Amino acid sequence: MATPFDETFDFDAATGDAEDNERKVRAGFWKKLGSGASRLPFAEEATAAYYCALDSATPTRVRVLLFGALAYFLLPTDAVPDLFPVLGFTDDAAVIAATLNMLAGHVTPAHREAARAALDRIRAR
Repeated sequence: MATPFDETFDFDAATGDAEDNERKVRAGFWKKLGSGASRLPFAEEATAAYYCALDSATPTRVRVLLFGALAYFLLPTDAVPDLFPVLGFTDDAAVIAATLNMLAGHVTPAHREAARAALDRIRAR
């Protein structure tokens, strides 16, 4: 008897969504951080995820998942709209944390170091 776990995810079929997520993330990530999100408690993790997603050494399936989580972070109208102070980013933090928890082995010290340096530059402005 077949179960849903017997099926494999067809990443090629999801390429359109993945490319759209990547485009959205590349276009809006730094703008969102520059608008104050760099001070959020999970900003460093989100930025490390961004660098990991851009890294060509990161497996495609991991990049797809990271870009999906980061695209959710950028959406102004998600499960809890970001317009609500503090509370609005809790769902974003949960999505980023869950994704990084599953993919922790792919986020390298170099990604984390680049994230800290980028956030230091943004916060110094």
